Amino acid sequence: MNMILTGFMGTGKSAVGKILAGKLGYVFLDTDSLIEESTGISISSIFEECGEEGFRQMEAEAIEAASERDKLVIACGGGVILNAKNIENLSRNGIIVNLYASAGTIYNRIKSEKHRPLLECAEPLKEIAKLLEKRKNFYAVNDFSFDTDELSASEVAEKILNHKDITAILKKGEN
Repeated sequence: MNMILTGFMGTGKSAVGKILAGKLGYVFLDTDSLIEESTGISISSIFEECGEEGFRQMEAEAIEAASERDKLVIACGGGVILNAKNIENLSRNGIIVNLYASAGTIYNRIKSEKHRPLLECAEPLKEIAKLLEKRKNFYAVNDFSFDTDELSASEVAEKILNHKDITAILKKGEN
């Protein structure tokens, strides 16, 4: 059984995922990092050289490979949910947990980062709001959902680990 974290960039997937993996004794896997390691180039460079479509293909291959493994906490890139096959692969052996936050919170968390190719635009806050609206139905496909506004990564991880249904699923998966 794996725990899969989905959500828009800046919702805390990587930070929360690392904490969850440590507490569960699972391996942490970030799909964007996996792609960077396998290609030897940054996500920004992949977008420049291959476009978003090329990146999404690499992402789908990384998801397929990760979904074959067990006892992982997988932090997915924000656009993983755009491909139904990704969700199908991840669902076979995992709990999908969506992390969400308001556009303002996301913007404040990531505004100083320079490696967000989808936000290299004149008005990133407006772009965040637009993308959140465009993707909201995709992010709704999950087993559980948690608001990360006003919470630290540790607080979000505790909320997830203390959720009785998640605890029951994880225990059942160990048997």
